[in-house]
Amino acid sequence: MTENLGVLGTKTPRRTGVERVVNAPLPTVYGKFQAVGYMDHDRGEEQVALVHGDIGAERVLVRLHSECLTGDAFGSQHCECGDQLAAAMRAVVAEGSGIVVYLRGHEGRGIGLLAKLRAMALQAEGLDTVEANLALGLPVDARDYGVAAGMLHDLGVRSVRLMSNNPLKREALVRHGVQVDEQVPLLIPPCESNITYLRTKRERMDHHLPHLDAVAHLS
Repeated sequence: MTENLGVLGTKTPRRTGVERVVNAPLPTVYGKFQAVGYMDHDRGEEQVALVHGDIGAERVLVRLHSECLTGDAFGSQHCECGDQLAAAMRAVVAEGSGIVVYLRGHEGRGIGLLAKLRAMALQAEGLDTVEANLALGLPVDARDYGVAAGMLHDLGVRSVRLMSNNPLKREALVRHGVQVDEQVPLLIPPCESNITYLRTKRERMDHHLPHLDAVAHLS
């Protein structure tokens, strides 16, 4: 195997960790953001944090949003991801400041796009989202939030108010040295297409979704 050698024949060390690469203005339908681009050298992923306003260091309103092509781009009602992304962006603008960390490589809770589609096909046959992943020999949740914590550290954030219904996100940030002062619910009204998925997240993955009790009539 050919090594990466410098001009004098010495091996060039591989970069590790999260590196800030670019900062660009990003006007959106929700408001004005700064798109701060990062390279995750450990996984080879390009990442972005959308920053609105003067964020400060403490109690910053933050959303860690896992990439979901079907929900974010195509408007899928199989999940609530697209609506959550829009709600998070509206929330930080209404707050006057905040960050939406968009985490690429998290598609399908970390199993990838094609595997997610295979899991969705199994769900259409009657399996729930947990059973479908396991039937494919895949983990229920393979996401890692170390890169998100690294991006927040780079932005000078020490503590957050985390927009999430998932206790694992809170635990992951704390484990990586970001204090979570408050977990802010991000509750999207369910529909007939995603109610089973959401109930599975509550019952089998401990997501805090109390609003589902009001829609018992949905199949």
